Order: sequence, then C-alpha cells, then structure tokens
Amino acid sequence: MFIYKNIITIEPGKRSGKPCIRGMRITVEDVLRWLASGMSFEDILKDFPELTREDIIAALEFAAMRQRRTLIAA
Repeated sequence: MFIYKNIITIEPGKRSGKPCIRGMRITVEDVLRWLASGMSFEDILKDFPELTREDIIAALEFAAMRQRRTLIAA
C-alpha cells in the first residue's frame, strides 16, 4: 500500500485543487520545489514544523506515481 494515500489530499476549493499534505495549504508541488532548490528534509522540517518526514516522503512517492501514470498513458 502506498503511504501517500493516507497523507495527500485533494480538495477542489483549496490551493486550486492541487494535491496538498494532510489537508494543509502546503502542496506536493511546494515540497518538490523546496527539495529541488537544495533544501534538505531537515531544512524543510525546521522551516515547517507542521510537516513530518513521512509527509515529505509521501509527496515524493505521489509525484513518482503520477509521473509513472503519465508515462504509461503516453
């Protein structure tokens, strides 16, 4: 079972329906951009104490699964 299914939420009225972390206003995209900018897990957790290590892993897993589905559909 995928960890992200219990962590990633999508609500039409929140952040334009983007996938968010546990109903917060922090999106999967936000987490990916922070990581891409060079922030470590520890940096993110320090700046956003409401997040957990599992949240960051779930965001990565969700993005990977979404990418996989895109490639399979192509």
